[in-house]
Amino acid sequence: MKGIIFNLLEDVVRRERGEDAWDVLLEEAGLEGAYTSLGSYPDEQVVQLLAAASVEFGTSQQAVLRWFGRKAMPLLAERYPAFFHTQPTTRGFLLTLNHIIHPEVRKLYPGADVPQFDFDSSAADVLRIGYWSRRQLCALAHGFIEGAADLYHEQVTVHHVQCMHRGDEKCVLDVAFAPQGPSRDVSP
Repeated sequence: MKGIIFNLLEDVVRRERGEDAWDVLLEEAGLEGAYTSLGSYPDEQVVQLLAAASVEFGTSQQAVLRWFGRKAMPLLAERYPAFFHTQPTTRGFLLTLNHIIHPEVRKLYPGADVPQFDFDSSAADVLRIGYWSRRQLCALAHGFIEGAADLYHEQVTVHHVQCMHRGDEKCVLDVAFAPQGPSRDVSP
């Protein structure tokens, strides 16, 4: 896994849980924690960090992933504004993943193993997203979707129609869009 994910996780944990929280997770996971954005690290290390966060935060690893994705999206928008400013809506942004964002990610981070998406945009109010990754981080994708909606001042409801964690070949997420309501706390 590319170091940028570890860097984002560290930033989110420090911002949301305090400066010492990252060091606690590293210690609990038995990791050194010297991650560079362009470096590649074993997937097992992020799994170890998620397990430590799950225990430390008192919630499931899937909930931690979703929280992380949602909270990381503003950081990604700060670092890569061009990905976000070209689209006026969450739906439009999501539809750029395969042909704009992931090719650019591969240029910035050679060797990046990005998930595969397919889209059914035939319904006006629901975007059906197929997700496949050997890492099975659909909860992270779910959080990224919610974080993107926050950036675009929209509210989304994400329903997992199919999930690799339930034995399906790929995950299928139905994303329904509505105007943004009052802000919600997404702490795990």
